[in-house]
Amino acid sequence: MNLILLGPPGAGKGTQAKLMVENFAIPQISTGDILRSEVAAGSSLGKKAKSFMDAGDLVPDSLILDMVKVRLSQKDCAQGFILDGFPRTIPQADGLALLLKDLGKKMDAVVSIEVDDEELVKRLTARWISQSTGKIYNMLFDPPPQSLIDSGDVYQRDDDKEATVRNRLQVYKQKTEPLISYYKSKNMLLAIPGAGEPKEIFQRMKRILNDKGL
Repeated sequence: MNLILLGPPGAGKGTQAKLMVENFAIPQISTGDILRSEVAAGSSLGKKAKSFMDAGDLVPDSLILDMVKVRLSQKDCAQGFILDGFPRTIPQADGLALLLKDLGKKMDAVVSIEVDDEELVKRLTARWISQSTGKIYNMLFDPPPQSLIDSGDVYQRDDDKEATVRNRLQVYKQKTEPLISYYKSKNMLLAIPGAGEPKEIFQRMKRILNDKGL
């Protein structure tokens, strides 16, 4: 089956994608991974992308879509794939639809993992790092020893601070959340609650996919 995973930062898309790879034996496809791979390989697409990246510009949608097309043409995608974090905008979704038509493929479903904003902020601000060892701690389920907190050894990266997290969520609402209505109008959207343990969320996902006959 060919799937898209949608959800805000902190919703657990990466974790769910890994569980799907293990259970359904289809690859997880991330545009970030594709981009790094093409640049590292020095392919013509990678060289074009690198020129934008070196100039501090965003890689254009047309180039990202060309890379996605190459990746979806590979043998391991013949039985299906999971797009994780792509598309991010409606223009990218339109481009993906044309790309899939060219490849003779179709998207089976779009799974949207829904999590309350305050829960997302709690999850995303929970990561702290030890200056002395580099160990990453999570205040929710793997907190650092109190002695490290008292000594000021643990710190938060700017990316994990509340103001930055809330800004990321705002960008998601403006750019990516419109895809929920976009795919709902095409009768492709399957929404699941994203609260709870990862395996519990995955069971919800399996049930909703089964109900759709996938």
